[in-house]
Amino acid sequence: SDRFIEAAREHRADILCMSALLTTTMTYMKEVIDALHASDLAGRVKVLVGGAPVTEGFAQTIGADGYSSNANNAVLMARQLMGH
Repeated sequence: SDRFIEAAREHRADILCMSALLTTTMTYMKEVIDALHASDLAGRVKVLVGGAPVTEGFAQTIGADGYSSNANNAVLMARQLMGH
């Protein structure tokens, strides 16, 4: 999770997007979100999650700002999160 936070800070990210391919990697999404909320980037960087096993309910449970079921919708959701 530290690498995600460092990269978001270094690149001055507005959105951090994560995708899980396997259910075993989904728990790491929450770790990254928790680390983000504990950092100086809290409230500034939005989090968008997706991937085959990820659901909108899971995204809400882990505190993500947005969810998308596919890459095309992820672009639309990212624009919405940024107010565009």
